Amino acid sequence: MRRADSAPGHRAATAARCPALAAARHPGPTTARRPGPTAARRLTAGGADRGANPVELAVAMPVILLLLFASIQTAAWFVARSTALNAAQSAVNAQRLHQAPPGAGEDRATRFLRAAGGWLVDWDDPAPSCQSTATEVTCTVRGRSLSVVPGVSFPVLQTAHGTVERWTTP
Repeated sequence: MRRADSAPGHRAATAARCPALAAARHPGPTTARRPGPTAARRLTAGGADRGANPVELAVAMPVILLLLFASIQTAAWFVARSTALNAAQSAVNAQRLHQAPPGAGEDRATRFLRAAGGWLVDWDDPAPSCQSTATEVTCTVRGRSLSVVPGVSFPVLQTAHGTVERWTTP
């Protein structure tokens, strides 16, 4: 007994309704088209674009590297600023205590900066300084940011203020 889809005219009818289905069920011989003479010349010679990608990369790569190093240097400057500000605030907190000895703020800032790592360089020349009055304390920390690119570093100066703890009468 014959199947219904194997009837003599069935292949043509299936191809007319759904060419993709007919090609999948009954793959026929395939022939590859050969490129014409102009296309063959363009494919083998590379055309006008031959070597364009390396040239584009050679132009774009220095710009990309400059932006990369600039962003890293900027981040290092922000970390150095943060380190200097934290050291100055720590110095103010030490110096503003009730009956704090002179130099307590500078000592606290120096210990903080030694423990903080190398993000802030040359902070010890000049050393952190604190000025006190009867009611206020001001501490300043100076230095330079860590240099990612040799010869490029930015100055950092952070100052913190606070009030001195003291006994008052109402």
